[in-house]
Amino acid sequence: MDDQLIYSTLFNVIEFLGTFAFAISGIRHAAAKHFDWFGGFVCGVAVAIGGGTIRDVMLGVTPFWMTSSVYLVCTVMAQMFVIVFARYLKRLDNAWFLFDTLGLALFTIAGLQKTIDCGHPFWVAIIMGCITGSAGGVIRDVLLNNVPVIFQKEIYAMASVVGGLAYWGFVTAGLNVSMAVVLSFLIICAIRLLAVKYHISLPILKGEE
Repeated sequence: MDDQLIYSTLFNVIEFLGTFAFAISGIRHAAAKHFDWFGGFVCGVAVAIGGGTIRDVMLGVTPFWMTSSVYLVCTVMAQMFVIVFARYLKRLDNAWFLFDTLGLALFTIAGLQKTIDCGHPFWVAIIMGCITGSAGGVIRDVLLNNVPVIFQKEIYAMASVVGGLAYWGFVTAGLNVSMAVVLSFLIICAIRLLAVKYHISLPILKGEE
């Protein structure tokens, strides 16, 4: 198996897993708001494809979900997963957080790689990685009438940015793509998990008194 095939397979796996993880996150949030099945599916799709769609439009390419039905099928699978295992997921108070973190990390990396493939410099790739990982969550929160997570003090989008910078550092240092992907994924997840566990946050803007 040549390097190009390995790279292409890795990218497809990352996008699929990211779609599944984000779709579950969106559907879980919708379930907490007592949405019906259709509402849950819409919310899951919005999270799963929202960030990638904005990225592809900005890059001037056909949105990824319009070239293959696998992403919508993946969202249907995520909805069935949540419906079937709802009883068990309810016991895991932080289940949505875990899926959201996995989706953030996976989609950040997918955004980075696709932007680089389009010939853009790394600083653009880092921004697109952040958009891919975070924008879907913003759309989800707007649909659910919540304040978007990235606008609150929680470390969210910054984890994506740091992961992108780490990816750039690894590739610049000559590390192979597969290893750079794995390490960047772990860094994003670790930052998000540690930030929540130890209540680490960015400074809050002070308004006029």
